[in-house]
Amino acid sequence: MVRPPRPETTGWLLDAYPTTHGMHLWILTEKGDRLFFPVPFHPRFYIGTTGRVLEQTRRRLERLRFPVTLAETERLELFSGTLHPVLEVTVLSPSDFFEVVRQSSSLPEVALYNCDIPLPQLYFYESGLFPLAFCRIGTPPDGVELLDSPWNTDSPVPPIRTVSVALEEESGPARCGSLGGLVVEIDGERRLLDGEDPRELLTTLNTFLKREDPDLILTNRGDDMILPRLLALSGKLGIPLALNRFGNQEISQGKERSFFSYGKMVFRAGGVSLLGRWHLDRKNSFILGEAGLAGLFEQARVTRIPVQHLARTSTGTGITSMQMAYAISSGILVPKDKGMPEAFRSGLDLLEDDKGGMVFLPRPGFHESVVELDFASMYPSLMTTHNISPETVDCPCCPENRVPGSSHHLCTRRKGLVPAVLSPLLAKRQRYKELKKTSEDPHLRQEYEGRQGALKWLLVVSFGYLGYKNARFGKVEAHECVTALSRNKLLQAKEVAENQGYRFLHGIVDSLWLSRPDLDEAECRCLADEISRTTGLTIGIEGLYHWIIFFTSKGRPGLAVPNRYLGLFRSGEIKIRGIALRRSDTPPFIARIQKRMIDHLAQAKNLREYRSLLPGAREVLDEGMKEIGEGRIPVSELVIKKRISKEPEAYRKASFQAIVAQELTARGQAPRPGERISLVITGARDPDPASRARAYDTFSPDHSYDRQAYAHLLLQACEPLLDFSGQSLPEKKSAKGKPLDLLLRKRQRQPEPAESEKTMI
Repeated sequence: MVRPPRPETTGWLLDAYPTTHGMHLWILTEKGDRLFFPVPFHPRFYIGTTGRVLEQTRRRLERLRFPVTLAETERLELFSGTLHPVLEVTVLSPSDFFEVVRQSSSLPEVALYNCDIPLPQLYFYESGLFPLAFCRIGTPPDGVELLDSPWNTDSPVPPIRTVSVALEEESGPARCGSLGGLVVEIDGERRLLDGEDPRELLTTLNTFLKREDPDLILTNRGDDMILPRLLALSGKLGIPLALNRFGNQEISQGKERSFFSYGKMVFRAGGVSLLGRWHLDRKNSFILGEAGLAGLFEQARVTRIPVQHLARTSTGTGITSMQMAYAISSGILVPKDKGMPEAFRSGLDLLEDDKGGMVFLPRPGFHESVVELDFASMYPSLMTTHNISPETVDCPCCPENRVPGSSHHLCTRRKGLVPAVLSPLLAKRQRYKELKKTSEDPHLRQEYEGRQGALKWLLVVSFGYLGYKNARFGKVEAHECVTALSRNKLLQAKEVAENQGYRFLHGIVDSLWLSRPDLDEAECRCLADEISRTTGLTIGIEGLYHWIIFFTSKGRPGLAVPNRYLGLFRSGEIKIRGIALRRSDTPPFIARIQKRMIDHLAQAKNLREYRSLLPGAREVLDEGMKEIGEGRIPVSELVIKKRISKEPEAYRKASFQAIVAQELTARGQAPRPGERISLVITGARDPDPASRARAYDTFSPDHSYDRQAYAHLLLQACEPLLDFSGQSLPEKKSAKGKPLDLLLRKRQRQPEPAESEKTMI
């Protein structure tokens, strides 16, 4: 029930959204009430202009039909560090804000600042509040008193009431068709809402939402399937849905989009956001999948982005929001567009400065008694300790403070914006890691892990955004300073280790692998301490291995690759990178066979024991090959999930994903670039491309999977576990006696390089 708040009421800020007269806040009180609380808010932006143009700008704005107030003032410009005269435009009604900005953008010879920030975020920046902040409301009148800090690690967790909603039968990438039944769960109790009668479904769902009044509706595929279909039914039948907590406000539906990020195409379904409560889609949120609700809430607090919006945006948007919050609180102008394009440089200058991180190719093969050392948040730590920020690179005042391995220098006279933002983030993450180690409560340890993981992702992308072409506070020269320093630190670490008698096996940017007979943990800690003193950065022990295997490249068998290895820690934990078990497109059956082989081989503590276990691992592979040859594998265990990189009709080669994407398109279920599709190989060498693979959703008993193709995939996945030491696989035959010729290509092994090879990327 909605009631006006009483004085001295304390609780958590759940939601904030703009209205005609200000902001509407939803508060979850300590007593469990959900209160609606309006507060005044008059958003501001700035226009940079001078002289005659300033007066023309003032007169034109005064003629607008929107109520605004104008004032001449000064604000800091980031790169020069000086005060600039600007015209402050205060818009009295938030609903008019972006229209006033639009009309102002057409004015000649003006620059706009603080003008394209989502209003809830702008409110948080200017008020000092943040999502899930603990606060006192109603004192002073129409005000909110903050009793919390985004940097607290012991803030109480609000008692969120959650309802989970999922489709009774989930399928495919389709965004059309009937809804079917819904499975609703609250407090461990599950209930099926029958979809046979759409009118009854909507009525029952409304009754349920009003009775339970959840703070969070947690769905699987709610953004692209469940809620859009419910809303379509609601409009068709004329039955309003009680998804928003209060009133009949329109439900916001974002646009789906595909974008390129970190080397791959990503699809993001259009988000369906609610007012007064949250809707989160597990299938459409990166950070929710990576760090859980605890991590999502943590990021919302420090980034000041509302929970629903944060769940559907990139982590880079989060770090940008932190930078904008710091800028606005410090009186620094936030430009509408990036203001520092990359300066022209010769090819030789680029060759000197733009080398990226350092990678030492690993020594291929089996290595015993190995330690892995990792620098803690290396790039963010370099940015804070060396004051690397767009405005501090190549400043006019400190040319003597050169960056080793580059032509750049860094300012020592003023603290940069980026280090100021990252310093508390690093400290808070470190505190969570300490709390996780000391806590005896498993639930708390899991929560601390989610929170520190969420902060880790913000730190990871902070480096990329230094050189991102569209970053508001980006400058590629700052990006180059970080990588130059990282190369220097890795070389220093390598030199310290080799001077102490360690054999250098592999190094990649911020990690190194070293071996020495009879490794002792205490000696490794002494080594880590010495590297930390030498480099000025904290380095820790990721783990001591009984053994580690660096697998060779498929294209160049004589060379190992940095991202494909398998190792057994002394703790018994297995570390896997780059092989089938870690790949999202590996069929479940093949992943399970490879895992069984690895679990069997992990009983070994050294190379001799490993070799003695190879026959048992071969038997696991033989059993898997036999199951495939006899056709005993359920189709669900052979599904391959592939991400499509372009529109289905844009494919020119008949790859499996192209074939299936075009099949789905013909059925009216066209997948979007970045979406994953589920397929089954039906005839890899069939002359008709359309017969080579099928969508899993359309696979029927009339179809059969290609046994030979799956046998080949299984052998590809498992062979590296057996043949790195010179073992070769005997010829296999299927259950029907036909030779599986695709599997019989014995790979020619080339001599291993005598020394690790170094390359710069």
